[in-house]
Amino acid sequence: MSEIINLPQPVQQLIEDMVEVTGGSFQMGKEKGPKDTTQHSVSLSAFSIGKYPITQAQWAAVMGDNPSYFKGENLPMDSVNWEDIQEFLTKLNTLLQRTTTMYRLPTEAEWEYAAKGGQKSKGFLYAGSDDVDDVAWYKYKLNGYISTHPVGTKAANELGLYDMSGNVWEWCNDWYDANYYKNSPANNPTGPTTGTFRILRGGSWYDVAEHSQITSRNYLNPAHRFVGMGFRIVL
Repeated sequence: MSEIINLPQPVQQLIEDMVEVTGGSFQMGKEKGPKDTTQHSVSLSAFSIGKYPITQAQWAAVMGDNPSYFKGENLPMDSVNWEDIQEFLTKLNTLLQRTTTMYRLPTEAEWEYAAKGGQKSKGFLYAGSDDVDDVAWYKYKLNGYISTHPVGTKAANELGLYDMSGNVWEWCNDWYDANYYKNSPANNPTGPTTGTFRILRGGSWYDVAEHSQITSRNYLNPAHRFVGMGFRIVL
């Protein structure tokens, strides 16, 4: 990216904050749980992922607006839907002159692998700890149930990633299918080819602690917006 000069500082920070994730294999899903969380083996190629959810300063630098309900440059984006994010990614890739390897939303498998700490995983229940209060803003205990919170203010996980548990639900690229985990390809799964809903992961300030567990899943219509939903990107 050295040939691109005069990037807005928030965009430059976004580039600098990408964390390399070594590829490898892991057990995705829950050992015991509903059928749509059936544990299965997955192998992933290497990728890079944002250290933080996309902030309002980064969104505004790319899009020229800020539709978030809660306002603050270092707060995560909220109230953006999956379709809004596709527009953001198109503009970001154009700004950075990327035409081959593109910034995009993570697959659900990439998201979970990164949240678990990749090859550095210690098997925590939440992204970086077995104690939700260490790593997540969530509902109750006066912990997070007021609004979103500035990114990076709780502890990081094993890869140095912040806010993968709590703060905002994070959109993934995948369509949702209740049977997909049972039929998932073993290598670099990208989710069903069609669907009605898109996947979100990680829980939010608005939700109970259980939703911040790494293996917890959510799914919504890709046109839906809510104050507890944001995203991070991969390359």
